[in-house]
Order: sequence, then C-alpha cells, then structure tokens
Amino acid sequence: MNNVKTIAFIASLGLLLWACEEDDSDAGPDVVQLDAGQLAGGPFSFTVDGVPDMVSGISLSGFDGNGEVQTYVITDDVRNILGMPPTLEAVEGVDFDAAGVGDCYIYHLTYNLGLAGLSMGENLDNLGGIFDLSNFIVVNRGALDAGELSGGPFVFVVDGLPDRVSGIMLDDTNLNGDNQTYVITDDSRNILGMPPTLEALEGVDFDGAGVGRCYIYHLTYSTGLGGLEAGNNLDDLTGQFDLSNFIEVDRIALNAGELSGGPYEFVVDGSPDRVSGIVLDDTSLNGDNQTYVITDDNRNILGIPPTLEAVEGVDFDGAGVGRCYIYHLTYSTGLGGLEAGNNLDDLTGQFDLSNFIVVDRLALNAGVLNGGPYMFSVDGTPDNVSGITLDDTNLNGSNQGYIITDDALNILGLPPTLEAVEGVDFDAAGIGLCLIWHITYEDGITGLEAGQNAGDLSGFFALSNAIRVYRNPNAGTISGGPFTFDVDGIPDRVSGIMLDGSNATGANRTWVITDDQNNILGLPPTLADVEGVDFDAAGPGVCFIWYMRYEDGLTGLAVGNNIADLEGLYGLSNSIQVTRN
Repeated sequence: MNNVKTIAFIASLGLLLWACEEDDSDAGPDVVQLDAGQLAGGPFSFTVDGVPDMVSGISLSGFDGNGEVQTYVITDDVRNILGMPPTLEAVEGVDFDAAGVGDCYIYHLTYNLGLAGLSMGENLDNLGGIFDLSNFIVVNRGALDAGELSGGPFVFVVDGLPDRVSGIMLDDTNLNGDNQTYVITDDSRNILGMPPTLEALEGVDFDGAGVGRCYIYHLTYSTGLGGLEAGNNLDDLTGQFDLSNFIEVDRIALNAGELSGGPYEFVVDGSPDRVSGIVLDDTSLNGDNQTYVITDDNRNILGIPPTLEAVEGVDFDGAGVGRCYIYHLTYSTGLGGLEAGNNLDDLTGQFDLSNFIVVDRLALNAGVLNGGPYMFSVDGTPDNVSGITLDDTNLNGSNQGYIITDDALNILGLPPTLEAVEGVDFDAAGIGLCLIWHITYEDGITGLEAGQNAGDLSGFFALSNAIRVYRNPNAGTISGGPFTFDVDGIPDRVSGIMLDGSNATGANRTWVITDDQNNILGLPPTLADVEGVDFDAAGPGVCFIWYMRYEDGLTGLAVGNNIADLEGLYGLSNSIQVTRN
C-alpha cells in the first residue's frame, strides 16, 4: 500500500487510541492469562472505485473483559498496523475504499499497560508486553475489473461499403464497477466513439473512419470519471476506472495488386502487336470489382479490357505511334469516370490502381544518311557519289531501299543498295537538284515507282534525311591573261579574253568579277562589258574574272555577297587573274 493511500486510510479510521490508567496500588503480583475473544463476520470484499466501503455485522464473543485495555487493530496482509479503532462502531466507520487495492485484517486486542510497539506503522509481530489477539476477519479491497473481450481481430477494406464487427464477447466473470461502456480509439488511443453496449458497438460502420487501425475496449468506471469524451485520449482519463484488453480493427486500403511483365516495344507497321506474359500478383488484392485499364502517356483512357486474356487480345499497332500504359484497377460500386476518353485523374469513388506496364509503339525508322552534299557539273562526263554511309542504330522495318527524287519529290530512281546508289550517273539527269533518301517500309506500300511522287506514298514507311546532289550548269572555259596593271590613274582594261562555250549549259549567263576572297565586285553581263571595266579604279589588289551559267531561282548573286553563299544551280568557269600593282 502506498504512503498516500495509507495516510488517507489512517485518517478515515479516526485513530482513537485508548489508554487506561490504573492505580498502581491495585496491581497484584499475579500474571493473568489474557483472552481477546473470537470475532465473527465477513470476510468482506470491496471494489476500490472511489465509493466508500464499510464493514458491518461484525461481532465479538468469548471475551470476558480481561486485560486492562481493549481496542481493535487493522493491519495490511503482512500485519503492519494501519489503524486502531477503539470500538466496533469505530471499525464499522472505517472507509476501506480509501486504502486502495489490497487485503486488510481486523483483530480484537486486549492488553495490560506497558504494551510496547502498538503504534501506526509498527508490526503486530513486534508487540512487547502482556496482550492477546483474537482471530482476524479479512477485508479484500479488489481493483475495478472491466472483464475480458474476445473476438476478432477484424480486417476491413475501406471501399465505401459499411463494415461492422460481430461475434465479440465480454467475459464478465470478474466484472465490477457501477458504470460500463465500450470505447473505440485509433492506434494512438485517441477516443473515436463510446458505444454503450455490444449491440451499439456492432452497429458502428468502421468503413467511414477511412484507412487506419482501431482498438475496441470495454471500460468500467466510477461516477466522476473525467476525460471520457470523443477527441480525448485514454491516457488522460482521471478517476476510478479499468480497461479490458483490446480488439483490433484494421481498416486497409483497396489494393489492386502488382503487375509484372514487359516493358513492350512494337513497331507501328500495320501488323498486329499484342502483349503476352503479363502476371498479376494478387497476394494483397481486394475489392469487389476488378478490371484492366489502358491509357496513353497522359493517362487518358484508351480501353478497359476486363481480363488479362482481353488485355492480351488488344492490337496495340492500331493505336499508332506513342506510348501506352497498362494498369490493373480494383474499385467499389459507384466509381465515376471509368470510360474511354476520360482521364484516370478524374475517377471518383473508392478505387486503387496497380503499377503500370509500358507499351512503346514506335514509328518505322529509316536510319540517318551521312555524306555530301555533292556538286557536279553537267558536262557529259559521268558524275557518281561516294562515301555515303547509313547509320542504322534505330533502323527497323521489313523492307529497305533507296530513293532518288528531284527537288519536287518526283521519284527518279529506286536503287536497292548503297552500291547501286553510287553507280548512278547524275550527269545524265541534266541540270537540276537530286535528293537521295533511305526508305524502310512494310508490304502493301503504294506509289513507290519511278515517275510517282514520294509525297503520295501510302502505307507504312519511313524516309531518312536527304542528301543533296547538285547537277549544275557547265560554264565552259575562258582564256586570256593573266593581266598585270599599275595603279597610276590611267584606265586599265583587259582584252583578248575568249570563251569556249561548246559544252556550256544553263538558262542564264553572266560574267562575275571577285576579289581574292571571292567577294563579288561586279557582274558585267557580256564580254564587251568585262573589257569595258577600268581596273585601275579598283586600286591595288587582285581580281578574278569568271564566266557563269545558272538556272532560275539562284539566290545570293549580288555585288557585296560571296560566291560561297550562292544557293541554287550554277556553274563557274575557270578564272583569269588581274593583278593591280
């Protein structure tokens, strides 16, 4: 018994100590055998619940009044003295509840003056003197007992459907206390509810509490219990109470399981592409409704196959180029938004999605061509390309080939290999621009013929980048010079220049005068105009005279520009140097 309860108990006893003073002259030399008599009544059992507990009906017999002093003694279960009420009435006024949990013993004591050790806190075994103790009556002070719960544990899925416990039983063999209830807490002992009966407890919908863990207790308590309110914590209860063991209620989330398989990579080529070997680990799977969902890479729903067999029947080639995701979905009745064209992020209701499996739908890839551009002069001499390479790192497709087109994508030829491409004589095609492509395609392509246009191809195919082959006009050969002049203020003009244009081609012609960096200084249209130029006025330096043939559409042909910046079809003759000293 702790000190606080002992002090309270001592106070309730009244601690009436009797001391009888006798006249020493009456003392005799003979020692009388004392007899404290026999107590009857009890035993008594009380519950320590904050309500006063008093004994009654105790009687004393066999005591003939011997001994100089009489009293009653109350001890704990190891005979430590707790109190000494002088009379039976005083004994029956003691509040044993205040002493807390434990066993008390009530004795009747008779003794002669001079008895030593009869005081609070001493032990009966240490009394010294002439005395006698009666038998004892037991007073048991038991704790509040909330009984023992059995049933469960319970596991519910939070899916929007009511979840209720059942089959819980309360073993009330040792149950006591004036007030009873049940208490439901979360896993931190915060009070969620206090259903007063088992029937009320079994009416609670645990689904409404969401995901988490609950504990169900039975509580017995005395009037005046503080803190028993929803939102408070069991650890903050104040007063006399007892809690039973608890029963767990796990409220788990919907679980769609885990998918394994893939990732898958298909080429969109007109041939059906289907996944296989996907497995759903349903170890933790739950939920009333199951399906699979296929989305694009923005989670837009493309399809809702109900089974794995249905998933493996989907032709992903038909979805075109892009990326798909395959999910498993578990959900409760009432799910909103589960329709093709909607987005997974807009689903409403109780559901769970598994991980996803990636399905990449790749376009046909014709690789990358390296080489060129090529500049040829249409002069009757064969012109062949060389050094072209195909980077086939990402190349795919069932059929491969090369296409040569003009600049309007009209197909000029279909060499099947690079060797065949390098065997083509581009001089024979005359003046113009050719484009060399690599093509990859599937059976069924249409329009792949010389004379057709590559822009009109239909079917599954891909074209690489193009390499340019310029078939430029031939400007012929000029002769004369070189010329050397002194810059002295006297006009200096060239003469005797001749043009051999026997092989010259091109719709347009001009003469071009540049400096030694190929910057255009002048564009005299005729040879007579060239011979009319005063080179003395240009100051010291070096000039070059060229003859040019070109086609319509040439850009950059202007004084101040550089020949290197010309774009289009053109040809330059050899040059004649004019040195201005």
